[in-house]
Amino acid sequence: MYGTYRKLRFRRMLATGAASLLFAAPTLAEADSAGIMADTDRAGQIAPAPGSDESQTMQLVGKARLKVLLWSVYDSRLYTPTGRYDDGDRPLRLEIQYLRDIPARDLVDRTLVEWQAMGRNHPRQQQWLAALEAMWPDIAATDVLTLDLNTEGAAMFRHNGRSLGTIEDPAFGQEFVDIWLSRDCTRPELRLALIGRDEG
Repeated sequence: MYGTYRKLRFRRMLATGAASLLFAAPTLAEADSAGIMADTDRAGQIAPAPGSDESQTMQLVGKARLKVLLWSVYDSRLYTPTGRYDDGDRPLRLEIQYLRDIPARDLVDRTLVEWQAMGRNHPRQQQWLAALEAMWPDIAATDVLTLDLNTEGAAMFRHNGRSLGTIEDPAFGQEFVDIWLSRDCTRPELRLALIGRDEG
């Protein structure tokens, strides 16, 4: 099944051109040469928490830019109420600001590839991917896709501030943020920038 998926993925890359090739993920050994750039500047970064009173804010924990070869793909930012992150903290917000046009189908494909690279195979994985494909729009450069996880682990997505929908299953929320925040993610330098500290 995985071999078939890879063949279909390669054909789609040829059809859609260089933008899809930007999502050829670097391995752990290739991460430095792929140009992952970290930036953990926290000053003045505050955003309101959705669905809460105005006195509650989400503070920046860290941010990072993903570059693959010569191309900048996206800027990512992690927020929590305290401005710190420990594994399993909720609520949290993850913002991805894309720097290139990306078809929605490619985003869904990338999610699956990341889970496969991490050895994740949850029994509801295909159901989640179908929900994402129905929910996510095509992305244009400068668009922001935001994920908010509430205290129960429900995942709410927004596109440029507009609500796209919610996946209530807390297992999905954990598996999804693990792509960026788990210790076994494929981009450890990006993770360390997002969580705002070096665990070495």
